Amino acid sequence: MIAFFLDGGLFMWPILLVFVIGISIAGERWYHLSRTKNRSRSMWNLLHPVLVEGEFDRAREMVEKDNSALSKMLGMGLSVHGAGRRRQDMEIAMDESMMEILPDLEQGTPYVALFSNIATLLGLLGTIIGLIEAFTAVANANPAEKADLLSASISVAMNTTAFGLIAAIPLLIIHAMLTTTTAQIVDSLEMAAVKALNIISNSARRADLS
Repeated sequence: MIAFFLDGGLFMWPILLVFVIGISIAGERWYHLSRTKNRSRSMWNLLHPVLVEGEFDRAREMVEKDNSALSKMLGMGLSVHGAGRRRQDMEIAMDESMMEILPDLEQGTPYVALFSNIATLLGLLGTIIGLIEAFTAVANANPAEKADLLSASISVAMNTTAFGLIAAIPLLIIHAMLTTTTAQIVDSLEMAAVKALNIISNSARRADLS
């Protein structure tokens, strides 16, 4: 593997740097999304029974003390509910909160795909430059040595493309996983918002009937 890396030439180092940066961003994003997902799920498990019991003041206190994505979103809706506003006003408040949460979830993820593309392009560029140098060297070489020299030079040049793809493919897969996880978090938050609104609306309806 060391020989493969060294034989690829100068462009192997930029590809390696791009891969390391991409993996670092992906690792940070994966940790952040996993933490957000777990904290929101844990908070919902605690908050849901409180909402079902109709203890909305206690629910407001719980979300105010927590800084998970779910608490930020439901906190907006519950604060509007505490002011005696309608369901539509609560929906607008939580939609506004989602608009603030979404950029935080998506931040950095597009760069993983970007670095994947850069790694591929650097591999192709390194191969093209390697082939140009190879043909230039062969043009001035002994005719008896041209075939062997050209074959060896092309083999070295192709190493750059191979390494670019080796770096790009994992980054592309990780980007897809991050995008899917982000979508799952958004869907779970939206589902929690709808469930909370339904619970609040049903509670208000029962209060009016009684």
